[in-house]
Amino acid sequence: MKKVIIAAAIAILAVAGFFAVRFVADRKLPGFSKSLDIYVYPDETPEAVLDSIMAQGAVLRKGSLRRAFRAVGADKSVQPGHYTVAPSSSTMYLSRMLKFGWQTPVNLTLSGSIRSRGALAKKIGAQMLVDSAEVASALNSPDFLEANGTDTTLVFTKIIPNTYSIKWTEGSEAILERLFKEADDWWTPERLAKASAQGLTREEVSTLASIVDGESHYAPELPRIAGVYLNRLRTGMLLQADPTVAYCFGYTLKRVLNRHLEYDSPYNTYKYKGLPPGPISCPPVSCLEAVLGAERHDYIFFCASPAMDGTHIFASTYQQHLRNARAFQQALTRR
Repeated sequence: MKKVIIAAAIAILAVAGFFAVRFVADRKLPGFSKSLDIYVYPDETPEAVLDSIMAQGAVLRKGSLRRAFRAVGADKSVQPGHYTVAPSSSTMYLSRMLKFGWQTPVNLTLSGSIRSRGALAKKIGAQMLVDSAEVASALNSPDFLEANGTDTTLVFTKIIPNTYSIKWTEGSEAILERLFKEADDWWTPERLAKASAQGLTREEVSTLASIVDGESHYAPELPRIAGVYLNRLRTGMLLQADPTVAYCFGYTLKRVLNRHLEYDSPYNTYKYKGLPPGPISCPPVSCLEAVLGAERHDYIFFCASPAMDGTHIFASTYQQHLRNARAFQQALTRR
């Protein structure tokens, strides 16, 4: 009888030890050999999600992950989203992340040329779960934009190209509202004071910055170009900015010709004085800062350098400008 009791006790201890080892393995021990990057789409089944995780080849104990899935109910349902799992995480932690939607934000990067609301929508749609058509619809919705203090003309004054940490599953309006808030935060009292010192509003800074962006991508001369346009504004000259003409034609022109300068649009700065009604693109931070910190000089004109290296030659008089332009044309002809 004593031997039976001892044997039973040993059996019970063995079973208890077996389950204790499982408990520790599932909840306490590192479950992966490397970090995992997991995207769960709305129509994916838990089984498909589990298979895709296994396929990454980083699960140390596949049985442990299956048990953890069952223990928290992740085998029945998982939440769409983006999840990043560290090697030190347990299989139970991963299962809970997926079950309860403990998402890891993704980086939404707005960079490069953004010349239209459609282009902005495509950049967002390419990086987030939301469809670009939904983003475009929000960007063209008068009611949504008015509720956020802007409209289709000025919406690019509410976007600051940068990298933002956002949940992958956020909807179009939530994403845009986040971008609008970030832009409002970027405009600190110090920056607003700089704008005022230039005689510009926040919206006018963005508009002029978009023109500067269209003129040059050579960062060191951006404040000088901004200074040229500010000089023209202050003296009542036409801005005569080619990028505004290109905007009138949807940026389809290979070259701005004299006949294009007659196009009747409030955005055509060859016909109408002052700044256009709004930005002609989404200006990058470098161009916004260039306007806020524009060089103070007496230059009124500039043209491409005959070195054809992306830089420009500046002039204070029209006669100087004609000489510079002639030098560029001769260099172009030689090339």
